[in-house]
Amino acid sequence: MKPQKFSVSRQAKSFRDAFAGMRKFIIHERNARIHLLATCLVLILSLLLGVSRSEAIELVIAVGIVWTAEMFNTSLEKLVDFITVEQYPLLGFVKDVAGAAVLIAAITAVIIGSLIFIPKIL
Repeated sequence: MKPQKFSVSRQAKSFRDAFAGMRKFIIHERNARIHLLATCLVLILSLLLGVSRSEAIELVIAVGIVWTAEMFNTSLEKLVDFITVEQYPLLGFVKDVAGAAVLIAAITAVIIGSLIFIPKIL
């Protein structure tokens, strides 16, 4: 397959589509709104407690990983649900593992946040 030449308009459309996906994700997915609330809380605490530059980087990475995991999980679930309404153990396994990835990312983010925020609060 021949690579496409770079096009500013095609690149701009790609960004518009990605932002539209983010908007749809937040509007239609309850977990996305929970993550948005948590992200806002992290931002507010970071500003109020004066986190360092390195702490801010750690928090941004943790939050970004949670958002990314949740988006992949949601995409996989929607794809599986689109493919079939029947219950297949392998597809259930795929959905469960994707959900577990989000759980691990979220737990990791909570640990990172706790290590940064608790000493500042105390």
